[in-house]
Amino acid sequence: MNAHATIIRGARVLTPGGAVLGDVRIEHGRIAAIAGTLPVAPGDAIVEASGRVLLPGFVDCHTHACWAGHRLDEWAGRLAGVPYLDILRAGGGIMATVRAVRDASLAELIAHLLDRLTRMLRGGTTTIEIKSGYGLTAAHELKMLHAIATAQSHWPGTIVPTALLGHAIDPDVPDFVDRTIRETLPAVSAEFPGITIDAYCERGAWSVEDCERLFVAAREAGHPVRVHADQFNSLGMTPAAVRLGAVSVDHLEASTDADISALGGATTFAVGLPLCGLHLADGRFADLRRASDAGARIAIATNHNPGSAPSGSMPLAIGAAVRWCGLSPREAIDAATRTPAALLAACGAETDNRGEIRPGAWADLVLLRHTDERALAYELGEDPVEAVWCGGVLVRG
Repeated sequence: MNAHATIIRGARVLTPGGAVLGDVRIEHGRIAAIAGTLPVAPGDAIVEASGRVLLPGFVDCHTHACWAGHRLDEWAGRLAGVPYLDILRAGGGIMATVRAVRDASLAELIAHLLDRLTRMLRGGTTTIEIKSGYGLTAAHELKMLHAIATAQSHWPGTIVPTALLGHAIDPDVPDFVDRTIRETLPAVSAEFPGITIDAYCERGAWSVEDCERLFVAAREAGHPVRVHADQFNSLGMTPAAVRLGAVSVDHLEASTDADISALGGATTFAVGLPLCGLHLADGRFADLRRASDAGARIAIATNHNPGSAPSGSMPLAIGAAVRWCGLSPREAIDAATRTPAALLAACGAETDNRGEIRPGAWADLVLLRHTDERALAYELGEDPVEAVWCGGVLVRG
């Protein structure tokens, strides 16, 4: 809409203090006012919400949405009972996508990514973190990061890039960890100074010691760090990450009492990725209820990737988090909006004005079909979104 202002009238507005029935005024890309009834100026555009829920745009703080190829054969193998770590050791899993990404051109990576981003935007995701990690060499990691950076100029939402340098171990490179720290990290640091560095700590991937070496080097070069940990095995990475000052520990399906205790009250965020358990059908989900009760700061994300979570739907992630991670619907909404916005801000992104509906916040908004926000978690596989705004611009409606 090109009017001077937009007024969303008569919505059930989810504010940080709770739900209120009223109007929201958008001016110059930001939320200008929230009140029971707002005056309408000549030229204002009016959107009648009729009591439907207005909430912040979803903030998907953990994705691998930049990739090429597919993993349908691997999925068929898992359906037949082949464990994922066995697939990884046989050269499948992440390495299959690595080969496809290396073969893809920069233009092809951008096109694939923009296609996924278009679908995610229609589902209400207005801010998204996107990792590299399927390149494993300096040249191919940089190719992915340039694809992610280019996509930002063609997408109305906000993209936060992450350099996932410690993803898989390339079996064709005997000194792979040393080479990543010695060559890939400096190359990425030179072109993307301050970008967050990530790693995947798991058997068959990066060890705790490998991650610590990467993170120490990254921190010395001025990079925040995040880590995938406790997906299949608790190896001690979670307390190590807290000690190292990592921004987040993501996955947590296999976390022990000691791991959860380490996260309690820490500045490190705990990120659950419930679509993994849903897709892998292994019944393994992060116990976010226990983590929250221990004092951890909780976020949820889709983990959108071709192997373990082939979905970019934040509404589906919210529904899964309520059913299997122990969150209430409102807790899950907060974990998909306000908390991940704070997490990405801790990575240096300009997202501290997202994830909330309050005066002065960036007007990334989602209007649901529903008049009760609990329906967002109650429905599965439906399209709950009526309209989406990015920076006050209507991008779906």
